[in-house]
Amino acid sequence: MKIGIIGAGNIGGNLTRRLTALGHDVSVANSRGPETLKGLAEETGATPVRAEEAARGAEVVVVTVPLKAVPGLPSGLLDGAAEGVAVIDTGNYYPRERDGRIAAIEDEGLTESRWTEQHLGHPVIKAFNGTYAQDILDRPRPAGDPERIAVPVAGDDEAAKAKVRALIDELGFDTVDAGGIDDSWRQQPATPVYGLRADVEGVKKALTAASPERPADFRG
Repeated sequence: MKIGIIGAGNIGGNLTRRLTALGHDVSVANSRGPETLKGLAEETGATPVRAEEAARGAEVVVVTVPLKAVPGLPSGLLDGAAEGVAVIDTGNYYPRERDGRIAAIEDEGLTESRWTEQHLGHPVIKAFNGTYAQDILDRPRPAGDPERIAVPVAGDDEAAKAKVRALIDELGFDTVDAGGIDDSWRQQPATPVYGLRADVEGVKKALTAASPERPADFRG
């Protein structure tokens, strides 16, 4: 598939490494310009591009930037993407450490990914937000392996969700349907599933155990 990755930090960089290794055609962008991605491009064979070009022709687009950077992404970011593009949101809200207070999340009760979705103007699939970046490289396992870990996946677009779950399976992880984007609070920071390395049943139990109340440490 043609895949665009917007954000070349730990998650974005390691997804670039794994997806190119699997033979996908990956374009990768960051906030500093394609010339700063020369090393990653040489290592992986990915194509470094500007953010506004990353989605061009892409069947999957991964948005993996700090939440506070989402409103500053180029307008029309997904213009030119393939029809039916699936957009993966890996983001998390860290009001005290990084993002500052976002009123729509704190006062209106929007989930982090619903807020991101509104800024992008396109449905998103929330995945990999609670995954350790190094695990993307170190923990892939074949289907049926008892050590294979599962990733919760939330989203309203069932076709896009199915495409993302199939891609995650190809990457070497099981998935659990975590419901729609309004249910994605179950996998936000400080929930039982966040950072959890567990199989499908363990992830399901953790999602069920989540509380909708945002802990004080994750309120601005």
